[in-house]
Amino acid sequence: MPNLIDLHTHSTASDGLYSPAELVQRAAQAGLRVLALTDHDSTDGLTEAAQEAGSQGIELIPGIEINTDAGDGEVHVLGYFMQYSRSAFQSVLKTLRDARVQRGQRMVERLNEQGVNISWQRVREIAHGAVGRPHIARALLEAGYVKSIGEAFDTYIGNHSPAYVPRYRLTPDDAVRLIASANGLPVIAHPITVPGLDILRGWLPELVQTGMVGLETYYGQYTPEQENALLALANEYRLIPTGGSDYHGPGIHPTPLGGRYVPSEAVERLKAEAAKRRKATPPAFTLPPPVQE
Repeated sequence: MPNLIDLHTHSTASDGLYSPAELVQRAAQAGLRVLALTDHDSTDGLTEAAQEAGSQGIELIPGIEINTDAGDGEVHVLGYFMQYSRSAFQSVLKTLRDARVQRGQRMVERLNEQGVNISWQRVREIAHGAVGRPHIARALLEAGYVKSIGEAFDTYIGNHSPAYVPRYRLTPDDAVRLIASANGLPVIAHPITVPGLDILRGWLPELVQTGMVGLETYYGQYTPEQENALLALANEYRLIPTGGSDYHGPGIHPTPLGGRYVPSEAVERLKAEAAKRRKATPPAFTLPPPVQE
């Protein structure tokens, strides 16, 4: 059965390798008919992607991905169908992106202090949009300090590694409320990979109460057993099962663009919920203060 849908992709507006237009072109080449662009902390690629999607006959769903911290674990929260031009929403995203820059600069400083000489200027050249650790990893790879992106994370910039610097700490609840403040639909991303199914079970009741509407069930390399476990969890909490490749470009994630089957029912249910949200007044959101390093 051909796959026509991918609801989790990234472009150069954050840490993907292809521009929004190039990403859409590749989606068309892969036979996709529905694509969500879900860049980290940024909606800057959506206008370009939408223009190209119109010429390619692809339906573009506006999206985003927010990374959060929860105790010793992480939760990534996807958002769909946000009214992303809202000034308050964009103001929060700018704060998060500025924090990414400061974090990236500090990580490069730490690397330099350890005799690993890459430049911040080169990292910014690699990062066309919002700065992320993958851009630092690519600079390390380019300079010959590692042989792969994965090795860069494992050796230098992954959690608890020598040059690691914590991000601006949002909780999963913060991310759900932020997306809801733009009438968007919050969905937990890759729940088995991050944070893990057992941990997620403990967090779900509160997140659902806050406003989470979906669970990324059809993802990457998930096995049928994992998919079935997530479907059962989604049904238990009346969440929309979504899915996608988490495509950033070749060599970053193993799943190719459109490489995971996503049922059309996922899109139809998201659209129905989005229509309900558009009629409501969105709740206000206040960004918590940053935690000092």
